[in-house]
Amino acid sequence: MSRDHIPPVRIGAVNYLNSKPLIEGLQAGLSRLPTPTELRLDYPSRLADDLESGVLDIALIPLVECLRNPDYEVITDACVATHGPVLSVKLYSRVPIPNITSLALDEGSRTSAALARVLLHERFGLQPQLEPLPLGGTIEQATTDAILLIGDRAMHPPAVSFEATWDLGQEWSEWTGLPFVFALWATRQGTSLNGVAEVLMDARDTGLACLEEIGRREAAGLGISTEAAIEYLTENLYYRLGSAERHGIALFQRLAVEQGLVPEGVDLILRNCTVPG
Repeated sequence: MSRDHIPPVRIGAVNYLNSKPLIEGLQAGLSRLPTPTELRLDYPSRLADDLESGVLDIALIPLVECLRNPDYEVITDACVATHGPVLSVKLYSRVPIPNITSLALDEGSRTSAALARVLLHERFGLQPQLEPLPLGGTIEQATTDAILLIGDRAMHPPAVSFEATWDLGQEWSEWTGLPFVFALWATRQGTSLNGVAEVLMDARDTGLACLEEIGRREAAGLGISTEAAIEYLTENLYYRLGSAERHGIALFQRLAVEQGLVPEGVDLILRNCTVPG
């Protein structure tokens, strides 16, 4: 069968700045595979839905989705993680954090939404009423006590003042001493990867070698300084799934299970992840 008649491997990736190092040169790498591929960029929550429904074969999806679906497996050690402040996952509160009774969740988020709920419950015993904040909605439109924003728009200071601001990466790392993993490349078990996993890891390695170049290229379009973009990519993010990251995942999974945010008994299956756990 010629390449033109082979069904393409459909891949979905996130277009936030924090994911740019994972897709640097990815299109070119995929084009060299004997199997045709299609690459689509979208919000994390939409990618998760499309992987679950079968619209996509492989996707960079929120960690929490890997912990909810026993049919998923992680196919590379490339990830989006933080060892401290992450800058692009923020909880803004109009009241002191212990007084939060309602929370608007960015509809682009899944893992960050679960992380916010875990932290609020574990640290203050809170279970706020939840409301969605549409992808096109603004922080000013939300009437809740607190608002969770993720991605590029969370990196801009809000136009209104708030009583308190949480960087969820910082809050997690200071509370647990562990990294936090936000997103992973995943597929459904039994999916033929046809060399895609290796290309994904090569793309990550290419991205890590040119973080400053990516920062300079992307900064203006996001309305942030070049210095801020470079610092974000080089100081706030981490892109390899190692032992510490796996311990962070295990703790988050246990806490999320206790709160009923993910089902009990889902084992995270790892392929092409050779770092000892």
